[in-house]
Amino acid sequence: MIIPNFHVARCTMLLAITSGVFLTCSTSYSQSDLKVESQVRNLDVVSPSNSIEKADWLIESSRFRSSLKRNSLANEIFLTNGLIERRFRISPNAATVSIKNLTNGQNILRAVEPEARVTVNGVEFKIGGLIGQPNQAYLTDKWLNQMTMDRNSLQFKGFEVDNIVQRFPWKQARHHAPDAVWPPKGLHLKMHYNQSKTSDQIFSATVHYEIYDGIPLFSKWISIKNLSAEKVSVDRFTSEQLAMVEYESRVETREGVSIPKPDTIHVETDFAFGGFTFDNANNHVIHWAADPRYATQVNYLRKTPCLLKVQPTYGPAQDIGPGKVFDSFRTFELIYDSTERERRSLSLRKMYRTIAPWVTENPLMHHMKVAEPNAVRRAIDQAAEVGFEMIILSFGSGFNIENRNPKYVEQWKNIADYAKSKDVEIGGYSLLSSRKIGGGNDIVSPTGSKPTHGNCPALTSKWGQDYYKNLYQFYEETGFTLLEHDGPYPGDVDVTQRLPLQKGESDSRWIQAKIANDFYRWCREKGIYINAPDYYFLNGTNKCGMGYREVNWSLPREMQVIHTRQNIYDGTWSKTPSMGWMFVPLTQYHGGGAAATIEPLEKHLDHYQRMFESNLGLGVQACFRGPRLFDSEKTRALVKSQVDWFKEYRDILESDVIHGRRADGQELDWMLHVNPNLNDKGMLLVYNPLDKAVKRKIRVNLYYTGIRDAAQLSDQNNRRQTKNLNRDYSIDVDVHVPAGAMSWYTIRDK
Repeated sequence: MIIPNFHVARCTMLLAITSGVFLTCSTSYSQSDLKVESQVRNLDVVSPSNSIEKADWLIESSRFRSSLKRNSLANEIFLTNGLIERRFRISPNAATVSIKNLTNGQNILRAVEPEARVTVNGVEFKIGGLIGQPNQAYLTDKWLNQMTMDRNSLQFKGFEVDNIVQRFPWKQARHHAPDAVWPPKGLHLKMHYNQSKTSDQIFSATVHYEIYDGIPLFSKWISIKNLSAEKVSVDRFTSEQLAMVEYESRVETREGVSIPKPDTIHVETDFAFGGFTFDNANNHVIHWAADPRYATQVNYLRKTPCLLKVQPTYGPAQDIGPGKVFDSFRTFELIYDSTERERRSLSLRKMYRTIAPWVTENPLMHHMKVAEPNAVRRAIDQAAEVGFEMIILSFGSGFNIENRNPKYVEQWKNIADYAKSKDVEIGGYSLLSSRKIGGGNDIVSPTGSKPTHGNCPALTSKWGQDYYKNLYQFYEETGFTLLEHDGPYPGDVDVTQRLPLQKGESDSRWIQAKIANDFYRWCREKGIYINAPDYYFLNGTNKCGMGYREVNWSLPREMQVIHTRQNIYDGTWSKTPSMGWMFVPLTQYHGGGAAATIEPLEKHLDHYQRMFESNLGLGVQACFRGPRLFDSEKTRALVKSQVDWFKEYRDILESDVIHGRRADGQELDWMLHVNPNLNDKGMLLVYNPLDKAVKRKIRVNLYYTGIRDAAQLSDQNNRRQTKNLNRDYSIDVDVHVPAGAMSWYTIRDK
């Protein structure tokens, strides 16, 4: 069968066969050439949608392998992994015609859009797409067969399929999740486009898609290649535009009552900055807009936010030299298969483990308050004695990473060598944003706005360039393996021209983000651990705040314990336990005096133990901030016993959490760790905030442990009990928790 109106000139295809074998083809053909169809026919035919795999990917992910398939007519290809499917019509032009959730058969798209848009030298071009859909509320195959290509859109010319390669190197220098894989497994589909008039070829475009094994997740980005003899400017781009099925039907619009956006998809990019959460960090690039073409929507004013546009608010305004290629940022699209909060949270956490597995690194860290060499050596000795893995020369310690005095640098190199001899890592703190430099080195915001933190240095200024040069050099010269980067670049726009790096307002955000991201990716390659209070996870940072209010650590100790478990309970809806840090003020932080601190440590061992149990028991590392970890043999023994316990059960304690009962100081609170791939498939942590012992029967659902019939529970005293699971996979557990203490239970398959 001839594929009609297939406007291509030449294509190299690396076709993925589901067996994992790859066939390489290189063929020249014209519109009527049957070789195009024969190449597409090398793909397996997609299975009917009624043949759904019954396994749960959150428990048995290995069953879901990525592949590229075709339909029986060979005019459509399907990027699928058994959980989701992105369907492309490839003639008369290429377009995404559905994104389907295969667990329920639901298509989350209602209409066809261009695959991307790009403005080059001031002229906007659409990439791919089809036109002529009569109703934007839904799409039928009958309509699709009658739709035509837009003559002003770039035309599809061919595709390639390959394995996924790493976005950047990851040096796996410390303990991480045992199933962490980099790069992730899956497929990379490249779809190539040319301008429709061959006599006027200024640039070509490639739209990239990745699909990942074992998770309902796509990613997408675009590349623009300059085919001319002169430089061209990529002024603007939209790398993803999807006409989504709306969340609900709301006829009227009222001030103060927003219309909810679609909830079937989580969208995130690696062009993120300026927040402790993914939505704050991505709101400048992920836009949910009304669709003016959607004339049949129920909302009377047509303001339903059901058109997804992924595009930078500013720029990028980047010049490309002859023969050079511009790459956009990457967009990640997680398709939810449930409306239930815990399952959606588990899906999101699985996404981070898949595309940013370094977030599973979770070292025990001492925030050293005094950067005096002899005191730091003593802190290293203490860390080695009790099993702490990292020393951070904390804010306010006197450490200055910007000091380029050779004697100063040599001093810290010697201490880093000493720490390494003790199997302890060391690093330090540096402030970037929220500081004023002066001399024309600060960001000048557009009229009517100001920097996120009040002040912010421009990374493209002389000071900014020197600052990053100093960071690179300090880590190369000293062997430090940790950076606590306070106030990373928050996305502030700078109107100042700073040639040759920055033209001004239009490109300032793009180039400053690149400077920040290049450094974090370099750190990831070198194995340098990064604490940063911002959402740079997809570019290499390891941890940001779990989500707490700093002045709360000046409250009385008994309040801090409750806040700790509340913050972790709330923070782990959108983060894995290893992605967020907590805080333990060994000495006074903002205030609060003796009632708020643990020093002298031996006098407050009960509280010290509660803080260890509340953090480590839930798989979270805290910033233990003070001049020492222990002040006596009794304190040393306590710290070591807590660390030893954590390391014995580390794999399950750093696994996913199921939210049980949130801490409120009134009753027992609890959470459950789950990992169906371990021997200890679950671990239940129950906390008693009361001043009396409590016995309770609590109902715990073991579904995500993978246990199906009977479970064996062992408590901290090795007392065992066997429980048959109820039909909803729950068990009733008799717990006994002493006053102010924690009880724990490992859970195995019987």
